[in-house]
Amino acid sequence: MSQKKPAAALHTRNSDAKNAKDENKLHWWQLSLLGVAFTIGTGYFLGSGLAIRIGGPGAVLSFAVAAFGTYIVFDVLARMTSNDPIEGSFRSYAKKAYGSWAGFSSGWVYWASELLIMGSQMTALSLFSRFWFPEVPLWIFAAGYGMLGLIIVLLGTKGFERFENIFALIKISAIIMFIIIGAAALFGVFGAGTNNPALPFAFREYIPHGATGLWSSLLFAFYAFGGIEIMGIMALQLRNPADASKAGKMMLLLLAVIYISSLILAITLVPWRTFDPDKSPFLTALTPYKLPFVPHIFNAILIIAGFSTMVASLFAVTKMLVTLAHDHDAPVFFARRMLRDCPLPAIGLTTIGLIASVVFSLLVPGRLYEYITTAAGLMLLYNWFFILMTGGRLLKLSGWGRMKRFVGMGIILTAVTGSLFHATSRPGFYVSFGFLTVIGGITLLKLPHWREVKAGAESLAPKIIGMEYRLSEEKVQRFKTKKRGKSD
Repeated sequence: MSQKKPAAALHTRNSDAKNAKDENKLHWWQLSLLGVAFTIGTGYFLGSGLAIRIGGPGAVLSFAVAAFGTYIVFDVLARMTSNDPIEGSFRSYAKKAYGSWAGFSSGWVYWASELLIMGSQMTALSLFSRFWFPEVPLWIFAAGYGMLGLIIVLLGTKGFERFENIFALIKISAIIMFIIIGAAALFGVFGAGTNNPALPFAFREYIPHGATGLWSSLLFAFYAFGGIEIMGIMALQLRNPADASKAGKMMLLLLAVIYISSLILAITLVPWRTFDPDKSPFLTALTPYKLPFVPHIFNAILIIAGFSTMVASLFAVTKMLVTLAHDHDAPVFFARRMLRDCPLPAIGLTTIGLIASVVFSLLVPGRLYEYITTAAGLMLLYNWFFILMTGGRLLKLSGWGRMKRFVGMGIILTAVTGSLFHATSRPGFYVSFGFLTVIGGITLLKLPHWREVKAGAESLAPKIIGMEYRLSEEKVQRFKTKKRGKSD
């Protein structure tokens, strides 16, 4: 009996430790909520105005197509996460599927895309802030928001999750608030505004710039859904990684419904041609009704929403850089943790990127938001396309699954090529192509090194197997000798 008690106590301690570890894990609905926080930001609150200006009211259809394309990408990512939950998410799966070059290029393309997204978010936040302080230069606001974001990231993963959960509720509340106030205005609760609310039904009015305009607007619709790849990174925090798919489906269904319904309402309340790319279409829709305080409250919520996605991007690029450093795809120095287990070197490099964004906003203040948003959206789509390619290599897909994958790849290629047909998005395409060229060039330079490493590993494998065999043979001989000694 005395011998069993320590074993029972050890089992209890192990059980308690496991329960404590599970308590720190996420439920699927919590990941859905975090996904909403990662996704709803200035890409929707400001970028949707760009989509409507380029494609007309028909851009609502672009949002529906983008929602379906996003679902296909996340479904593939969730399946890979469920089968093999590993650190680095899509970047690690790319490496597993195609080799070191794929992991390296996928990780750095994502890092560059999130850096551009941070620049886009800071520019949008600065534009929102000028609603109250029109004379203050954009770069001053951008610097302030960048510093606040870094402070939150330095609080660590738990602090980040707490902030993002609060931000998610605020964002959903903002859109619901707009829908309620907009519906009340539509039914005359606030009296007649300066416009007669009407939804455009004529085909020419619905797609005023033709199929090409609608084609070009698809990229900005996709940009409003950017954030699902961070859910892939956070899926490791789930109590059951198999729930990643359920969390993503719930999140995307919620986003699609509130995005499309709020956009239809905004287009109905005011003529779509009044939308300004530097101002949220939702603020534009409420302005004619002269509602005291409402535009100010809504603008404050827009700032919170944009700040939330900026912080999520900060967190994601830092996490990705640490993973790259662990795999020697970035200097190992960036994996070092200091000061309450924070990866300070990785955060330092991200800070340099933020400073570059602030300087860029100072030098090119004109159409900065449009250019950075286009480049960021394209870099994100390049990564999504590679996620679908990786899924085709690692997953056993049914016929329907394979067809969905090809449809998703087709939708993404349509969004990418559409950026070439509009003057607003074309410069952003060239910026994204420049990033791809640099990353591709470095990848080519590193190919001989990866081949050497692979060849060395392959030549070493038989020796290792032989050594393991000899060790196992020695163990068997020792066991037999020991047994004979006891029998004697």
